Amino acid sequence: MAAYKTIAAPAEAEIVEKKSRFIGQIAPVSTEEEALAFIAEVKAAHRMARHNVYAYVLRGGRVRYTDDGEPAKTAGMPTLEAIQHAGLEDVAVVVTRYFGGILLGTGGLVRAYTDATKAAIEAADIVTVSVCVDIVLEVPYGLYEQLCRVAEGCGAKLAESDFAENVLLTFRMLDGTQASFLEKLTELTRGQSEIIVTEPFDAAF
Repeated sequence: MAAYKTIAAPAEAEIVEKKSRFIGQIAPVSTEEEALAFIAEVKAAHRMARHNVYAYVLRGGRVRYTDDGEPAKTAGMPTLEAIQHAGLEDVAVVVTRYFGGILLGTGGLVRAYTDATKAAIEAADIVTVSVCVDIVLEVPYGLYEQLCRVAEGCGAKLAESDFAENVLLTFRMLDGTQASFLEKLTELTRGQSEIIVTEPFDAAF
């Protein structure tokens, strides 16, 4: 599976255009159910707002958007395009509009919904999710620093360390790149440590 970009956690940003407030909220979602639950939550929190426009992009090319009462193609589509332009997947965005009494016209609406979505994306922490494996082993304290250096040289990141009688280490790396690291681990530990390699999984890396 190819790596993809998403966000680490929900984020929010607000812009004001001719007295109308546009509040952009973005959240990581992995299913349609999660996207719809997030949208429902935002709508419930802003039920007094004139419009709650949303768009979401899921992996596999599933996309959906709504103008929620705004003129066609002035709200949901610009929101969707801003997500796609940022190259994000598995995210949902809701832009809430509190009407300020001044009409913005179609061009003004497109710009405002685009800018509110971009502001929410900029407020978020963007991460790349790839297929990874964890490599777990227990070693004596004396090998800890040497192991960390070897890991770095092989492109592995230290995910967890537990200092007890020995050190229990969990390294994370991209699946398919682990062969030379495993070889060096076996060499370094002289085959004395049991080395566990997990099944591949999706993780920010």
